[in-house]
Amino acid sequence: MQLDRALDAYLRHVTIERGLADHTLSAYRRDLGGYVAWLGEQGIADTDAISVEIVAAFAAERAGAEPPPAASSLARLQSSVRGWHRFLAREGIAEADPSARLRPPKQPQRLPKALTIDQVEHLLGAPSAEDPIGIRDRALLELLYATGARVSEAVSLDVDDLAHGDVLRLRGKGSKERIVPVGSYARAAVDAYLTRVRPALAAKGHASAKLFLGARGAPLSRQSAWLIIRAAAEGAKITAEVSPHTLRHSFATHLLQGGADVRVVQELLGHASVATTQIYTHVSVDTLRDVYATAHPRAR
Repeated sequence: MQLDRALDAYLRHVTIERGLADHTLSAYRRDLGGYVAWLGEQGIADTDAISVEIVAAFAAERAGAEPPPAASSLARLQSSVRGWHRFLAREGIAEADPSARLRPPKQPQRLPKALTIDQVEHLLGAPSAEDPIGIRDRALLELLYATGARVSEAVSLDVDDLAHGDVLRLRGKGSKERIVPVGSYARAAVDAYLTRVRPALAAKGHASAKLFLGARGAPLSRQSAWLIIRAAAEGAKITAEVSPHTLRHSFATHLLQGGADVRVVQELLGHASVATTQIYTHVSVDTLRDVYATAHPRAR
């Protein structure tokens, strides 16, 4: 089958039968579009002409590109290529799967970086408690740390999502909803924002149900939320690297250090698999190792 037709057939399959998210489909189109273009440059126009050697040559060329691609990007690209070839072989479009021997690059395990409890307290206290924008920023930061929400989940919140008192409804990846508790500090910060600040912000823009609004009354964007986190880190004089996920990482790490069960943390974070959550247990083990090395008389 011609490459373009084979690619279209696969993209229809993953769109209709697997129901992948839009950004995942975009990644498939981008990765496989580049692969098909590369195959065309090699004079290959039909799926049956793709050999094991051709697939290996493509993977080697991409791995040796300058600047070197991130291991995660290379792994995703190879996963896209393998998925396409498996589909072609399974559907009888191609005689065999030439990507069967392709092995993804080993990715270094990156432990999430969490702040200490003292650092978090300084960060949460950095925005002004008197300035209207500072009150909004403090509410956002308190809510992120109290619930472990992703920044995208926090800026997507509607006011009605807080209608149940001390719990919050979050919409995560794949539109999956979860309910998480909201601590008293976060609730007080959000209440202060709702009563003292949000009505004035809402009056500046079009009517919006979103909880967090910008200075002109429009819904707060992810980029603006990230700038708020970074400004708070600078105000708290935190020299450690701070990312949009830092408060989420800190939330999970501090819960586990406090004795929370990993499966409870999994539910709170909205992870589909407990294996994703277990990476935070490594952070706790590192902390135990540091304490042991410092405190035990014969540890060194």
